[in-house]
Amino acid sequence: MLSGFKQFILRGNVVDLAVGVVIGAAFGGVVTALTKDLLTPLIAALVGKPDFSQIAFAVRGTAFPVGDFINALVSFLLIAATVYFFVVTPLNALMARMHRAPKPADPTTKKCPECLSEIPIDAKRCSFCTQPVMGRAA
Repeated sequence: MLSGFKQFILRGNVVDLAVGVVIGAAFGGVVTALTKDLLTPLIAALVGKPDFSQIAFAVRGTAFPVGDFINALVSFLLIAATVYFFVVTPLNALMARMHRAPKPADPTTKKCPECLSEIPIDAKRCSFCTQPVMGRAA
């Protein structure tokens, strides 16, 4: 039972997924810091608010801190845009390059100009009508 668990854990997909989650969490922290420390004050300077997290409204004494949601939304959009433009788009371009359609093979036959039968490309005479055939392409 323990060897099966060891085999499962050491399988490539599980390790790749674990690495992806750890890198994603670290990257999320970087983007959150970028949003909170640079972009939010920049946008707040344009709008006139010092920080989105301070934006709130109250209905019958209940506070709705909308600013935290705006910060999370901006952070999500930045993460999504970064992943799309710096991971998905280049990976799609790389995959398209790798999976190009194979170059068509050189023709091995040609048509006889007299009877239009398929004959080998190096043939000098048609095997069906015995007409002489010149060159590789007739």
